[in-house]
Amino acid sequence: MTAPGKKLRFTNDLTSKEVCLVGLGLMGGSLALALRPHVARLVAVDVNLETCRQAVAGGIVDQATPELAGGVATAGLVVLATPVRTILRLLAELPALRPDGCLVLDLGSTKEAVGQAMAALPATFAAIGGHPMCGRETAGLASATAGLYQGQTFVLCRNSRTNEVIEEVALALVAAISARPLFLPAGEHDNLVATSSHLPYLVATLLMQRAAAAGERDERLWPVSASGFRDTSRLAGSDPQVMLDILLTNRAAVLAALQGYQEELAAVLEWLAAGDEAALAAWLAAAQAHYQEYRSNFRRELADQEHSS
Repeated sequence: MTAPGKKLRFTNDLTSKEVCLVGLGLMGGSLALALRPHVARLVAVDVNLETCRQAVAGGIVDQATPELAGGVATAGLVVLATPVRTILRLLAELPALRPDGCLVLDLGSTKEAVGQAMAALPATFAAIGGHPMCGRETAGLASATAGLYQGQTFVLCRNSRTNEVIEEVALALVAAISARPLFLPAGEHDNLVATSSHLPYLVATLLMQRAAAAGERDERLWPVSASGFRDTSRLAGSDPQVMLDILLTNRAAVLAALQGYQEELAAVLEWLAAGDEAALAAWLAAAQAHYQEYRSNFRRELADQEHSS
């Protein structure tokens, strides 16, 4: 970790800062709701004029504009809460808009490409990558909630533009929204979420496509679908543009996760075709044990959070 030039210009006091939040969708809107009491002033940038109007009228932000230049002009901290490829474009635009530099944090779902773009910022900037591990299958400001981040893991990824000040500000932000920080190298983050987040989305989408095709052939499919189908297919309702950006900016890790899934599926196909009861039973029992361990760990974490609060 190396420090950018003129780092002493920046202060680590979040409560005294004007924060510019770029993007007022589910993640950005929820952050605005949770963060506003903890900052001096909150400005938002969103290309949708109606979203800007609603955010100001609802008291979610102090000011909202569709123009990036106006939004970031005097901000001490800029938080980028847009799809990943938009984040990459915005990072390229910031130096011209803020030649004096500022602190930068993002909420993108993939981190290696973002970290590289942050590292390319001039030395007047200090930046750190972020990814809150939460969300919903619905999008937009209307779906935002102040409690979305509460108790959730908030991954932070350092890069060569990360210094102590932006780390302290990022940690203060995470604490203010009642999330839990976890530092990870960007590449490790992308590999982990390819399995825990991006692969489940693709599996849910494949399931939904197969069910839709079957439903076209026989409309009785939908009345006989129950909670198992609803729970398993839920992620297919995620914002397609957001997910497209995720898949294309994390291709190598997602392809590796899909390859492993394909190999597991091929084994199940073989066991089922052969009627190999022992192999199927062992595989199902192992998966159940893994799930029970996962749920036990999850419940333990929730109990620890309640105790510490």
